[in-house]
Amino acid sequence: MSDPVLVSTDGGVATVTLNRPESFNSLNLLARLLLLDALKSIAEDPAVRAVVLTGAGRGFCVGQDLAEIDSTKSAKERFSVVPEHYAPIARLLAEMDKPVIAAVNGPAAGAGMSLALAADFRIASEKASFTTAFAGIALSPDTGMSWHLPRLVGVNKATELLLLNPTVKAPEALEIGLVTQVVAPDDLMPTVTALAERLAAGPTRAYGLMRRALRYAHDHDLAEVLAKEHELIEEAGGAEDHLNAVDAFLNKRKPEFSGR
Repeated sequence: MSDPVLVSTDGGVATVTLNRPESFNSLNLLARLLLLDALKSIAEDPAVRAVVLTGAGRGFCVGQDLAEIDSTKSAKERFSVVPEHYAPIARLLAEMDKPVIAAVNGPAAGAGMSLALAADFRIASEKASFTTAFAGIALSPDTGMSWHLPRLVGVNKATELLLLNPTVKAPEALEIGLVTQVVAPDDLMPTVTALAERLAAGPTRAYGLMRRALRYAHDHDLAEVLAKEHELIEEAGGAEDHLNAVDAFLNKRKPEFSGR
């Protein structure tokens, strides 16, 4: 039996593939554990400078494997998986100090949609679709959906998508700001690879600080944000990439970034 999560690294780009195509890459216990371990390793690996998350087969990820749920257990027991697995996975995707691209090749639903929302870029195939799904099984959202979704599409649209639970096709997803770009199915991975390689050749440390600045700005007032920007730009300004880029500018040459 194939591993439910595959990881490959090429030229500074780590690609994580959810590999349960027979179930549209639903997440069972082993898949969650392997995904969590893979993201931890990637976050800590300085050689990785950009991350791609995608799914095998016809789906991206449809969230929790419902066949795994034991209804004889209490709600507290059944949903301990949220703080144990889903929350740390969402935080790693959103908070690691390197950019993340979701290559959405097919349906993304429930926690699977949440995984895509946690990425910096969502490049979608024309065959992709998005469904919040939680209302369909009488649950509230998890894996960061209630944090990311309104920040992408606004509170009113997020409320509509959660409560009415429509399936959003790729063109509409682009129109409402849910995805970055929509491409033909055969162009999905070449487009994602080109973007990932561009990011992997960029100022990785600065990208990480940008991600931190944006997260911080969501929940703080202007004075606090200005102070945080000062803190982060000092950190970026002391890094090798910044100093080399300034030297390159002054000497009229293109900068090369090491990620340090």
